[in-house]
Amino acid sequence: MFLMLLKAVSLIKLMMNKLKNNNRKLSKSKETLISGAEAVILSLLSEDVDLLYGYPGGAIMPVYDELFKYREKLNHILVRHEQGATHAAQGYARSSGRVGVVIATSGPGATNLVTGITDAQIDSTPLVCITGQVASHLLGSDAFQETDIIGISTPVTKWNYQITKASEIPSIIAKAFYIAKSGRPGPVLIDITKDAQFEKFKFSYKKCDGIRSYEPRPKVNDEIIKKASDIIDKAKKPLIVFGQGVILGEAEKEFKKFVEKSGIPAVWTILGLSALPTSHPLNLGMVGMHGNYAPNVLTNQCDVLLAIGMRFDDRVTGDLKTYAKQAKILHFEIDPSEINKNVKVDIGILGDCKESLSKLTSLINKKEYSKWIKEFKRLDKIELDKVIKQDLNPTKKGLTMGETISNVNKYTKGDAIIVTDVGQHQMAACRYSQFIKSKSNITSGGLGTMGFALPAAIGAKMGAPKREVIAIIGDGGYQMTIQELGTIFQNKLPVKILVLNNDFLGMVRQWQQLFFNKRYAETEMVNPDFVTIARGYHIKANRVEERKDLDGAIKEMVLSKDPYFLEVCVEKEDNVFPMIPSGESVSNIRLE
Repeated sequence: MFLMLLKAVSLIKLMMNKLKNNNRKLSKSKETLISGAEAVILSLLSEDVDLLYGYPGGAIMPVYDELFKYREKLNHILVRHEQGATHAAQGYARSSGRVGVVIATSGPGATNLVTGITDAQIDSTPLVCITGQVASHLLGSDAFQETDIIGISTPVTKWNYQITKASEIPSIIAKAFYIAKSGRPGPVLIDITKDAQFEKFKFSYKKCDGIRSYEPRPKVNDEIIKKASDIIDKAKKPLIVFGQGVILGEAEKEFKKFVEKSGIPAVWTILGLSALPTSHPLNLGMVGMHGNYAPNVLTNQCDVLLAIGMRFDDRVTGDLKTYAKQAKILHFEIDPSEINKNVKVDIGILGDCKESLSKLTSLINKKEYSKWIKEFKRLDKIELDKVIKQDLNPTKKGLTMGETISNVNKYTKGDAIIVTDVGQHQMAACRYSQFIKSKSNITSGGLGTMGFALPAAIGAKMGAPKREVIAIIGDGGYQMTIQELGTIFQNKLPVKILVLNNDFLGMVRQWQQLFFNKRYAETEMVNPDFVTIARGYHIKANRVEERKDLDGAIKEMVLSKDPYFLEVCVEKEDNVFPMIPSGESVSNIRLE
């Protein structure tokens, strides 16, 4: 009897275990059958995304509903305008080295992203932008908030794709992240129809590690590296122009070693700034329209020009017919399309500059160019006497942008991230800011987007939360995205905002003064009380109108642990020099 009872108990246990296992299998099957909206969230988490910027709306609402469920794992920052989301994601990507993520609805939500996407494309910033779209059966019907964002964004994205089936979501998002961050980085846009967000499918995710016919990192040719080293070793007056490619390639150490072994003077584009400490003895200033006098003039006197991680933008080259015609030009570039695009080069060194510079450094001879560098110092003295002294130590009554930046340096000691907008203040900040670390200068380079700085500073702070972030903005650009003060307030972000207010669209006014007989057509601003507006967002705020108050106000701003707004009223009709008039030779740079 006991044995029969024992067998019965054993049989019951066996049946119960089988039932449990079946239930587990069934449960697992049900768990993997998820909606497209949830798949978006799980795909982002699989790419180690923990932060994104966006604005909800009807066509993306299913994704937002799932986002609510995962809010402990994925931090969404509600911006006040979709353009602000893209710039914030840019700032985040530039300060952290990671991919910025943006999410928006269809129609105007999607089109409001276009300016930021374009900015990211030109400045090689990795973004993944996800937009909602009307249901697939409504495509092409002019439905409410329908727009062809794929067609609109095609010229300004590295890649884009419209998803109409939920099953496509994991592979497309994986591909998007791979494309955005590999090779020359850039923005990617994914448009997802609303029915695809609702549709259920069996989810699985695999990161993308390669795409057929896409070679993001061209192999470095050792023979070409040898040819380049021979040219460099024979040079008498070589010059390095470096750009953001050094930073994007995380090649700062390799670049510094190359500069120090070669002994070649190095100058930078505005996006290259901070790749090499500004105090480095071989860092000899900025090229370009408002760059330093010596680097621009001597570009047309060097015998070898090494362009490293930069594209030959017109603001750098001026008149192409006269640009560095006397020099052998070596172009280090990861993007084959940039080689010989604007400037014909003698040697194109394709590949990641981290690798190519390392190989090149091992081959070149250690040298010094004291006589050549003395020529830089001679021209620097001219610029110092004509421009810099009056910028940094003015004798006139009005405050200058240069002395304001100099005071910022005093309290940051070169360790802050400086985010600038576009205009006169941008050029002053790039010329006079001091940096000891890479990824410290964040600005809109190629597109020149006014309104960039405030949201970009939000992203920069979130990408590097332990670093001081100061947004330096003009009164014009500030008002283009001023609403993002709300984002700062809501998220308690200790971003410092320094507005240099001259009551003008300063750079346009400068051109009107110099080239249009002072006809100030629609450039004078009638501005609001910026301090009151900042305080309305519960942000500490101050205004400086006199020199005696400047130092103390900047000290208070930099040392504040909270968000801080400071308005500095600078001289209204001050100009930024040096200046290369548009389309002229870099040799024709003006000092007044």
